Amino acid sequence: MQRRSIFIGWDPREADAFAVARESMRRNMTIPIPIYGLLLDDLKARGLYTRPMEMRPSAADKPVMWDVVSDAPMATQHACARFLIRELAREGWALFVDGDILVRGNICRLFDQLDDSKALYCVQHRHEPDASVKMDGQMQTRYARKNWSSVMAINCDHVANRALTLDVINNTPGRDLHRFFWLADCDIGELGPEWNFLVGHTQANVDPQIVHFTDGTPSMAGYENQAFATEWRTALNGWARGTMGFGW
Repeated sequence: MQRRSIFIGWDPREADAFAVARESMRRNMTIPIPIYGLLLDDLKARGLYTRPMEMRPSAADKPVMWDVVSDAPMATQHACARFLIRELAREGWALFVDGDILVRGNICRLFDQLDDSKALYCVQHRHEPDASVKMDGQMQTRYARKNWSSVMAINCDHVANRALTLDVINNTPGRDLHRFFWLADCDIGELGPEWNFLVGHTQANVDPQIVHFTDGTPSMAGYENQAFATEWRTALNGWARGTMGFGW
């Protein structure tokens, strides 16, 4: 079987979300797949991530991370770092997921449906958020193919992905990376909406395998009572007790 690997975006401000993402994923796996945290500090130390970043004041009088190359805010530390998963995985299929998710299904089933003729798979959202802020006061950015890259599987062996070099990743505006500018439309495969269910945005009749709290996790003020919040808190408590995962 072709090699599989999973990378979860890490942001120290959302450690509880990361715990839920990793342990809910492990709990539902039937076959072990290695799971790694995507830490910006590690990527910088290895010389893989060289994009300049600044802390700038915002209208809410709260500093925001600013990606100089994009001349735009970064909501999380893995906003652009996610595109390094091919460099890290090297071969096979590498899955990236944002840290603010809850996994309710067997992630192995996602890998099982991937076709090697495609360079990348994702849920192809039509997501145009109305709000100007999200999460804990972070600025909401708008770009083509919004949220497509929040759950994406990259075929590390596909010839089209050779264009995703370190130089490209570190010097291309984030809005272009997130729209997969280096790929032709025919190279992008489509996952069902259940694999990246955007709470408050995806149609309610979808049975989610991956719940994505894209506006804010249930631990954030104003998002405590959103859909799937109770499941999220149950998962967090299970992680704290050490009763959830299989220990893959």
